[in-house]
Amino acid sequence: MLSQKELQTLMEILSAVPFEASSATFQRTFVRAEHFRIAAAMCLMLDDDMLRPHHRLTAMYVIHDLYKAETPSVHPFMPFLVATLQAQGSATEQSAEQKLLCLLLAQPPSKDLPKKAPAELSTLGHVPTPNLAAISSGYAERDAQVAALRRGGVSPLVPAASALELEAPSDEPPVLDERQGLMRLQPPLLIPPPPLLDSREDEVLWLNPCSESALKVLWDHSMCSDNVKGVEVRDLMSKAFRGPLVPSQQQQVLLELESDAKLVYHCGLTPKRLPDLVENNPVIAIHVLLKLMSSSQITDYFSILVNMDISLHSMEVVNRLTTAVDLPTEFVHLYISNCISSCENIKDRYMQNRLVRLVCVFLQSLIRNKIINVQDLFIEVQAFCIEFSHIREAAGLFRLLKTLE
Repeated sequence: MLSQKELQTLMEILSAVPFEASSATFQRTFVRAEHFRIAAAMCLMLDDDMLRPHHRLTAMYVIHDLYKAETPSVHPFMPFLVATLQAQGSATEQSAEQKLLCLLLAQPPSKDLPKKAPAELSTLGHVPTPNLAAISSGYAERDAQVAALRRGGVSPLVPAASALELEAPSDEPPVLDERQGLMRLQPPLLIPPPPLLDSREDEVLWLNPCSESALKVLWDHSMCSDNVKGVEVRDLMSKAFRGPLVPSQQQQVLLELESDAKLVYHCGLTPKRLPDLVENNPVIAIHVLLKLMSSSQITDYFSILVNMDISLHSMEVVNRLTTAVDLPTEFVHLYISNCISSCENIKDRYMQNRLVRLVCVFLQSLIRNKIINVQDLFIEVQAFCIEFSHIREAAGLFRLLKTLE
């Protein structure tokens, strides 16, 4: 379990004093992942009486100190420490090991013990024996969940090296368990091959094709190849987000999207990029949105379109959509409310008048085409017309409302 170098280092650590110095040096020298393995090796050396008396005392202290933060029911070496103390008997004259174990297992543990050297234990008086039954009950329930053979060191795993015959005796050294380095206790077992089951009428038959045509590999050469048209459309769409396309480029995008219904989902348009497309290429934006009407993301596109800055192009897109498909009523009403709010919030008088004219023309188109029920927005639109009554288009919208009243 330990290499020669590890054993030499361990013996040097066990020679240090006081106890806390040995434990601290141990934890600095060996990484935490190796603590359990080396502590298990020290338990074996203690059981086989392979250590000197002062080394034994230090080893017991280090084993306990490695997991002192854990409760007795979780401490992996608590059963070993309790069993070692119980094996000492109840003699009137306590040995140094008995005193050490009593101090380690006491609740709470002794605060002066870490400062002492192994030789100082013999000068201590009688140390009260802790309640070992209470400590044992903590890990007894845990150990009961492990099979009895496993607790005794017998692995439930059968090695497959001698699957068909018993291992012949040889002069070779015993085989060691690869996981813990411990000698296997179980004898080599005979593992006969399982018998074949009788076939049934409803059993699935295994087919072994023998014809050459059945073994021919068919390769789809179009697999993983990119669609050339898709690449061209994506390139043109990336340009459409940045600026207006020339008429020939616009026409190419519209033709490709019309010829392939699924291409609209791979052209690179996302809800966040819709405002750029609307401002630079409204015709393409209208065509793409119409293609996406059956998409599960169309609500996201509508939300972006409603909340973007009001402009001639955005109103053109909304107007064309309302005449082509039935848009949700709440979407149209929200867009109209945003148009009115935008007109009221513009500080520049020239830009305000220009936007009011556009909104008035847009609203007249929706009313004449019966896209909206003007009664739902009558008060809001009427107040808008009165506020901007000095503009001719607003006055015309107001007269239209009166004719419908």
